[in-house]
Amino acid sequence: MSSLPSERVRPPVAQRRRRRRRSFTLTRRDKLVATLLVGVPLLLDLAFVWFPALGSVALSFTKWTGVGSVSFTKSCTKSAIPGLPQKGGCFTGVGNYDRAFNRYPDFWPAVQHNVIWLFVFMVIATPLGMLFAVILDRGIRGSRIYQSVLFLPVMLSLALIGIIWELIYAPNLGLINTVIGRNQNSNLIDWLGDPKLNLWSILVEATWRQAGYVMVLYLAGLTAVAPAPREAATIDGASTWQTFWRVIFPVMKPINIVILVVTVIESLRAFDLVFITGKGNPVHGLELLSVLVTQNIVGETQQLGFGSALGVVLLVIALVPITIFLYQTFRKESRP
Repeated sequence: MSSLPSERVRPPVAQRRRRRRRSFTLTRRDKLVATLLVGVPLLLDLAFVWFPALGSVALSFTKWTGVGSVSFTKSCTKSAIPGLPQKGGCFTGVGNYDRAFNRYPDFWPAVQHNVIWLFVFMVIATPLGMLFAVILDRGIRGSRIYQSVLFLPVMLSLALIGIIWELIYAPNLGLINTVIGRNQNSNLIDWLGDPKLNLWSILVEATWRQAGYVMVLYLAGLTAVAPAPREAATIDGASTWQTFWRVIFPVMKPINIVILVVTVIESLRAFDLVFITGKGNPVHGLELLSVLVTQNIVGETQQLGFGSALGVVLLVIALVPITIFLYQTFRKESRP
């Protein structure tokens, strides 16, 4: 019997490797689909997130009312006619930031209120949502009903939440004043009109909604935790509190990072509740950076350059705590 030449005989291992290579080869259609799946979201992200953000940073160094062209080389000069703004946009350097920090009376109260908003979310809303999640995760009777009730504010729009709490806070016919007997003109409490109370009243509304949001996120994280570490901690004699903080909570580090980012963003972009309370007008005691940005960009006196500078300040304030937390987290993970 004649045998085939040795170079034509392929061992089975080589054939399997060749078939494996062919199975991972992308066709032209696969490459087109992959390009579209990656390229389209990337273009949308660049067009609607990064380009406006970078554009706002650039406009923050200009004085522009939104009318005419904007120039980054022409320095601002006084208008020939007093009382009329200069046509077009001109480069003002850090003039907008100097005005915000030193000559804009609502700026520092707005920064203070945003910091208070963030502090309340971190200290009250987030732990409250975590507590709800831990209790519901234990499988108490009626947990589905409690979960739906606590999550209901998240499903409502912030505008509707503002209207609901306006009825609760109403001076004469509101629920709170009626219950405590302070609904007469001689002794009523103006929860939303008093500058000493309105910020804290709005924070109660925001916390009511934020706690349900955090609860759902922590419930998802608790569901993903394997039961073996809990059982081992229980066998070792750990209490429920010790089991959560020493076993479960460290495992949910990715959820904690997500909740931190969401909390910072939600606290700094707060706008709807204050806007509904003030009927679109600024209210003393409720100054927020997001409200100031809106008033200067789309208000009666459009100052896109100055409004963009306020937006950049808001962006920096949002990035600082997130960057510090992520740096500390990943630095601990990189240590041997």
